[in-house]
Parts: sequence; C-alpha cells; structure tokens
Amino acid sequence: MKRSALNHLALAILRIVPSAFMLTHGIPKFKKLISGNIEFINPLGLGEAPTLFLAVLGEFVCPILIILGFKTKWATLPTMATMAAAAFIVHAPDPFAKKELALLYLTIFLVIFLLGPGKYSIDRK
Repeated sequence: MKRSALNHLALAILRIVPSAFMLTHGIPKFKKLISGNIEFINPLGLGEAPTLFLAVLGEFVCPILIILGFKTKWATLPTMATMAAAAFIVHAPDPFAKKELALLYLTIFLVIFLLGPGKYSIDRK
C-alpha cells in the first residue's frame, strides 16, 4: 500500500474510532433529551435544556457527521467546544485524571480539524 493510501486510511481510523467512542457518551444524552428529561448540569448559565442540546450536538450529532466524513471540519468545532467545556469548566476543580478523557478527545478532534477527513470521506467525494 502506498504511503498516501496509508495516510488516508490512518485519517479514516482517527476520524471513525474516537467518534464512535464519543457516541457512548452522546447516546445517553440524546435519549435523555428526546424523553423530555432535560435535567442537566448548567455550567455556562445557558439553562439546562440549551446546555443538554449543545452536549447532544457535540457528543452525538457531530460525531456521526465526523464518522461519515461529512462537513468534518465544521463538525469537529462543537465537539471540541464540548470537550473544552468538560475539561476546563465542568471538571476545572477536579484532578487531572478526571479531565484527561475530555482533553484526549479535544486533542484528537483538533488533529482531525487540522488535517481534514482524508479521501475516505463524503467530503472528498
């Protein structure tokens, strides 16, 4: 396999696997939202419903778009914002170990934003 093909395969793996993992956080929030149970943390003071909606956008809707490679760079922005809020606001007083997962996701989605989705994506078709 040529180096270029390997790079594009690596980009697809980098895009798909962390986004699929992110869905494990987003699906419960999506279920919570559609059930009408909007009880949720409100660290930015926007209200529970808007905050839950933004979390669902960042952890459920956008990861699906990233998996597909559709509007990938745009889709990483809400996901990065959600992870930044989790790490630097929600878990600000917590030890590093509690922030680590959010920071790891933030870093991965930043790399996806910088490199793009690669040729194995809807964006490249």
